[in-house]
Amino acid sequence: MAKHGKKYREAAMRYDKQTPYGPREALELVKTLAPAKFDETVEAIFKLGIDPKKADQLVRGTVSLPHGTGKNVRVAVFAPADKEKEAVEAGADVVGGKELVEKLQAGGELDFDVAIATPDMMAEVGKLGKILGPRGLMPNPKAGTVTPDVGKAVGEFKAGRIEYRNDRHGNVHVPVGKVSFDMDQLAGNLAALSAELIRAKPASSKGRYLRQMSLSSTMGPGVKVDVGSVEDFSQSVG
Repeated sequence: MAKHGKKYREAAMRYDKQTPYGPREALELVKTLAPAKFDETVEAIFKLGIDPKKADQLVRGTVSLPHGTGKNVRVAVFAPADKEKEAVEAGADVVGGKELVEKLQAGGELDFDVAIATPDMMAEVGKLGKILGPRGLMPNPKAGTVTPDVGKAVGEFKAGRIEYRNDRHGNVHVPVGKVSFDMDQLAGNLAALSAELIRAKPASSKGRYLRQMSLSSTMGPGVKVDVGSVEDFSQSVG
């Protein structure tokens, strides 16, 4: 197990690691505890009461963060020629059809964070399953990344729409902004994300749904959040 640096250890000593804090107080702590000189990402981790082995309990979708993530999101679009102009005008960074699929199959660089495809391109894009799948880049209708309206999708992902999905342990790990964001921006993003995850609760999920939650910066220690206060918080912040 890797040893933490001096700044991390000093930050971890400035709060009670076992105490769950209210969402806003936790965000304030994360901003204060961030040890790095660069603008760290603020990340939220939710432990959900789901069985990831059951298909009807998977939690996946997208949510628009009102203040964006603070990251320049690079978007690739797989589309036929008549849709390429629309994608480029919306701000797509990489655009192509069958030739783009072939380029990536041949070892071309995956220099994008989100991949969007028109439905009629999925037969070709499916050939990239072993390349895009492990990186979480395969377009999917549930994530809003398989759509005929590529211009709208590109614009939304550029503006702060992000994909969330549970891992094999039932956790959802999502960025909610940067340490440089002000408190209202971080709180607004976290509230939007929390409200969406609560809305996405599978009907077959039994018992407590939000089991645990924590917030941290890229290099900082984790701060526990009082899950009992998350629902009210998600409704009270715009």
